[in-house]
Amino acid sequence: MLKSARKQEKDPEGRMPLAEHLRELRNRLVKSLLAIVVTTVVAAFFYKDIIQFFTDPILEAVGCQYSFAELAKGTEETQCARIVQNGLLSPFTLALTVSLSAGVALAAPVWLYQLWAFVAPGLHRHEKKYSLAFVAAGFPLFLTGAYFAYWSLPKMASVMLEFSIIGSDNQLPLDDLLQLVMRMIIVFGLSFELPLLLVMLNFGGVLSGKRMAGWWRGMIMGITLFAAIATPSTDPISMLALAGPIWIMYFGASAIALANDRRRARREAEEPADDEASELDLTPESVGEVEAVTAGPALPKQADTARDRVNGYDDVT
Repeated sequence: MLKSARKQEKDPEGRMPLAEHLRELRNRLVKSLLAIVVTTVVAAFFYKDIIQFFTDPILEAVGCQYSFAELAKGTEETQCARIVQNGLLSPFTLALTVSLSAGVALAAPVWLYQLWAFVAPGLHRHEKKYSLAFVAAGFPLFLTGAYFAYWSLPKMASVMLEFSIIGSDNQLPLDDLLQLVMRMIIVFGLSFELPLLLVMLNFGGVLSGKRMAGWWRGMIMGITLFAAIATPSTDPISMLALAGPIWIMYFGASAIALANDRRRARREAEEPADDEASELDLTPESVGEVEAVTAGPALPKQADTARDRVNGYDDVT
């Protein structure tokens, strides 16, 4: 009964006392944490498969496929890498880290929905519409960037292994390798959000499309330098895999911003400005209509003589 009454008393615009806000925030956090715990437990049963999913492409590109006798020959063809784990507790801590990371990623739909459900009641209708549109566009962009990182990592590993001493066995600590993979995926994924950020600034009226288009030389140079720094390898394949798509999406964002500016200019031209008076209806009316409108109760009759006045004032004064 109390729960149903509380739901009925809830403000449709999301307004509530501070205690209710804190109570709702606590409930949202508890639901999010429960979802993360459940997905982490499930991912713990498949953590080896998760590790293989990220390391197999690299091992296929640079893994050791030779015997020790062939490695002793010292030829260039025997350059390879082996994945190792150091320490007694390293396998356990790695399994825990991988399971927790996978749990947070798999539970993303739940905790993102809880975050949206907490924030959405305080937004206007058009703000909700823009927020949903940007989230719907941002998630595929992040996945696209993550895929480019996953695709370029084996090629990057092959180039980096070329710097090894001939005939040596390059050992790759598994925890360092996974950290490198995760860092590359996050960097690529967030980099692909740059065009969406520019579009958001344009729709918010902060940045015009003309200015965005005028920055194209500096943006190409900046994106290229960022790609060269973000990718740990020196090969042009990894750098172009990150910079090329961002160049294309930057020009696409500029085109969207220019189209939005033209739409906004047409809408402002149709509506009067804030300091501009609206048009008045100056059509003259007939005298009869004016008299009918202005006719009202007659004023009281004024006193004609001094004796009809009281203390020198008549009824009107």
